Amino acid sequence: MPAASKSSARRQPARELVFGDLWEYDPAPETADPQIRSSYDLFIDGKFVPPAGGKSFPSINPATEKKLCDVALGAAADVDAACRAAQRAHQRVWGKMSGQERGKYLYRIARLLQDRAREFAVAETMDGGKPIKEARDFDVPMAAAHFFYHAGWADKLEHLAPGRTVAPYGVVGQVIPWNFPLMMLAWKIAPALAAGNCVVLKPAETSSITAMKFAEVCQQAELPAGVVNLVTGGGETGAALVQHPLTTKVAFTGSTEVGRRILCSLAETEKKVTLELGGKAANLIFEDAPLDQAVEGIVNGIFFNQGHVCCAGSRLLVQESIAEEVLARLKRRMAVLRVGDPLDKNTDIGAIHSREQWRKIEALVKSGVAQGAEMHQSACRLPARGYFFRPTVFSGVSMSHRIAQEEIFGPVLSILTFRTPEEAVEKANNTAYGLSAGVWTDKGSLILKMSRQLRAGVVWANTYNKFDPASPFGGYKQSGFGREGGPQGLLEYLRVA
Repeated sequence: MPAASKSSARRQPARELVFGDLWEYDPAPETADPQIRSSYDLFIDGKFVPPAGGKSFPSINPATEKKLCDVALGAAADVDAACRAAQRAHQRVWGKMSGQERGKYLYRIARLLQDRAREFAVAETMDGGKPIKEARDFDVPMAAAHFFYHAGWADKLEHLAPGRTVAPYGVVGQVIPWNFPLMMLAWKIAPALAAGNCVVLKPAETSSITAMKFAEVCQQAELPAGVVNLVTGGGETGAALVQHPLTTKVAFTGSTEVGRRILCSLAETEKKVTLELGGKAANLIFEDAPLDQAVEGIVNGIFFNQGHVCCAGSRLLVQESIAEEVLARLKRRMAVLRVGDPLDKNTDIGAIHSREQWRKIEALVKSGVAQGAEMHQSACRLPARGYFFRPTVFSGVSMSHRIAQEEIFGPVLSILTFRTPEEAVEKANNTAYGLSAGVWTDKGSLILKMSRQLRAGVVWANTYNKFDPASPFGGYKQSGFGREGGPQGLLEYLRVA
């Protein structure tokens, strides 16, 4: 090369390479057949039945914006039929059955979920937009694990409250959200059945497919008719279920706004209510924390399931002395996160669940920029079709910013700093929510101190988003009340006298 050319080459500014410019993963699509029907009716009294009003609504794949199937729109008459079927099943069969026999059915359901794991994982990914590796490795195994766990408790209920008498409520009304459809179903149905109750459950309108496939599992397991009933529909369907006179226990997981309305509507009744609502969790990073491990925990805490997690670590509180280093490492880690086809096994972040949710995330991100926070986004390529959003981090955030106070429910992280443990606790607790928190430090004494002072139902130490059926989960303040999982969650489905 001539000398002038060499000099010119040296003077050219270096271009920052974007992940994928020089090489790219080969596509690794999941090929299992999800076996999704073209349409789903309601599941009442052990059978699929058409809705009373004859109406249905489409279920949309958020990654492609294409219709997957039609789902029945349940009305008040359908809810009434389902509640009456549940009452008959409880009075004639399930309520009289021994705990040992009930446990056999739960074990059977758990094994069938394992047998059909790949099918359920693909259906969950197509319906919800989450990466297949998350549905495959977390959602479906965790759903099966909850049925296994509660099957073991079915004949040991007297040990939950020694010296006292326990009895089922009878008919339980349950409403679940769209972010973890199958897992939330398992969290609700497994303890209810183990305790001797019968269930009427309403899945989320935008993610009903795996719930209706679960109805097929109930038929395969030869579960007695009426023990589990599934009524799909929108908010009006859920309201009819919550207010139905035969439901003596109501369990709801969803937004704080809807939870507040449910609580007000039931204030003058004697119904037992448990609510698992929104969150704005703080993830605390102290200067002695293992930073590489902490950065992985930060990524898992906010980008898991596109941030569609009520306990997402959406507020990162970093000790001031390491704030710049943590941000630099986090930006490097974000640069290699793959956003794209949820059915590709290489994908880290899938599609936002719906257009409506995408617009909410976009609006809150714009508010963060308008209020002066500094935005950092991954430079990844986004698919031309579908609801996708780049991993986003804001630095320079103050407690008054909307992005620090409101639940975004998306892949957006706000970074705040602190100097002392006391300041960290004050900022972490300065929220209307109280569902979860994370603490990263090398000092065991500091972990114990933080866990006592943080006003959160779950506090993770040097990890984040770890769940187990034997561990109770729930919140304080506007994150709701009651627990799911463990003996505490099972007691929520029993009258104790």
